[in-house]
Amino acid sequence: MAATRIVIADDHPLFRDALRLTIVQAFPDAAIAEAESFETLRLRVAAQPETDLVLLDLKMPGMHGLSGLLFLRAAFPAVPVAIISAEEDAGIVQRALALGAAGYIAKSTGADRIRAALTILLAGGTWAPETLGARQDGNDARMAARLARLTPRQINVLTMLSGGFPNKRIAHALGVSEATAKAHVSAILERLGVENRTQAVILARDIAALPEPAPPALT
Repeated sequence: MAATRIVIADDHPLFRDALRLTIVQAFPDAAIAEAESFETLRLRVAAQPETDLVLLDLKMPGMHGLSGLLFLRAAFPAVPVAIISAEEDAGIVQRALALGAAGYIAKSTGADRIRAALTILLAGGTWAPETLGARQDGNDARMAARLARLTPRQINVLTMLSGGFPNKRIAHALGVSEATAKAHVSAILERLGVENRTQAVILARDIAALPEPAPPALT
């Protein structure tokens, strides 16, 4: 039986070390890789597409909000991605889950609960914090619905558009002709109901942006 393959993506080495120790205590035979930037993570997963779980921090080099989650879900749809972050706002949790995260683990979570979360996630389940409450945001559902109109390849192209890639560079990244890349862009504009690349980029960045934390309750 193949070892459980997990990638820890976080730019803080001390946190990676602590998380690795927590994982090993529950899964002593796990094969654990680490990434300190999003580009390193992308290369790790590309080299090991059978990865069982990616644990993704929201704030590290190469990340803009939830853009990394969007890219991973598009480029590697078979690889579950769970967010592990110091951000504990319910709106952020909801948006991450709406955009395809398999789970959301707050960094303040105790080791026993993290191990419980990993057990559920590796079994194909989902995990969300129980103590954060719920903040309903219909905008997240609408954003997720718009993304659902796109194929994984089109979401991949959309993330490149938001990064300022011209058609030629998109074509090179995908290994296709420039005409094919242009066709992908045209299909994205049609499915998202926007008129040009600029509107598509604005939409992509709005989707990837972290929602503003809820204001504190008045007492």
